[in-house]
Amino acid sequence: MVRRQSSATWLLLAYLALIVYASLYPFWPWTWPPGMALRDLIGLPWPKYFGHFDMQANALGYLPLGLLGLAAGLRSGLGLRGALLLGLLPAPALSFLLETLQFFLPGRVPSSLDWLLNVGGAWLGVLLGLLLNRFGGLRRWHEVRAYWFQPHCAGALALLMLWPVGLLFPTPVPLGLGQWLPRLQNLAVSLLEDTPWALQWAEDADVALDMARALPPGVEAIIIALGLMAPSLLALSVAQRGWRRLWLVFGFLALGMLSTALSTAMNFGPQHAWAWLTLATWPGLAAAVLFSVLAMGLPRRLCAALALLVLCALIALISQAPTSPYLHLSLQAWEQGRFINLYGLAQWIGWVWPFAAIAWLLTLIGRRSL
Repeated sequence: MVRRQSSATWLLLAYLALIVYASLYPFWPWTWPPGMALRDLIGLPWPKYFGHFDMQANALGYLPLGLLGLAAGLRSGLGLRGALLLGLLPAPALSFLLETLQFFLPGRVPSSLDWLLNVGGAWLGVLLGLLLNRFGGLRRWHEVRAYWFQPHCAGALALLMLWPVGLLFPTPVPLGLGQWLPRLQNLAVSLLEDTPWALQWAEDADVALDMARALPPGVEAIIIALGLMAPSLLALSVAQRGWRRLWLVFGFLALGMLSTALSTAMNFGPQHAWAWLTLATWPGLAAAVLFSVLAMGLPRRLCAALALLVLCALIALISQAPTSPYLHLSLQAWEQGRFINLYGLAQWIGWVWPFAAIAWLLTLIGRRSL
């Protein structure tokens, strides 16, 4: 079987990174467990208390890992045996390693039950993948992909699938992914504490935060427009020509609105799911659809170049957006409550997605044939 580039491979690598992030968050402080000998690290304890939500999250969280491992192996030409190994083996080793590392994080509780649920979830994902392959699901996916998109689109498809996940984490402006500079600024302030540069850096940071307390009129709509145009232009840069491009544009409009509504419902209650649709958001959504429709007739390389400009502008503007007190309280609920299981996954995607899209678009523009 011929090896081919598969979006499942990219998604598998991204999901591995997300599992590591979610399992070891907040990554600090690293301490040796009091009274624990080195030999005690070999076995994982059985938990004294456990909740149904945590059990479901541990099982379902690893299910895509097994499914993506099997799909990546099959689509990359490893054959059924190699695909089974790729789907079955990583989960037990990865979960045991991460559970063992949780001994050194006081805020995390290692558990043999978590390990069993993780492995069971991943193997259930492999079984689901086998059923999909048996009934032609993976083959049909390849046919659909070839109908809608150009070759060498695996990275773009992986990014497009991850985009709505990033929207689940609360953002200061709807569809505004990529706001990592304020957190990086706070990290720099903490690292430079008790050094000769600490005072000057902290003062500069306070001045920057004061300047970003309120967005100028119309900037919120621009950020929303850029946030929706980014995935649309990314899709157009690898899409087949014709009326299918129009479906993609309106499809990402619907996907973005539904993902933002779901995020709002999780944070402020189902009755407020559509509260983010204000007088400032409608012009941004309309402008994004208008410019995306106009871009449908452009060459793919030009769509990729426009996507780069849009992403750079999005990062620059969203970095200046302030955090409302309601959003701050919502973030605390994510960090301290039931959403901790989604915290690392959605937040990390929301931070990294624009930068990963820029990196992939640069490689796409560099291709001789596009």
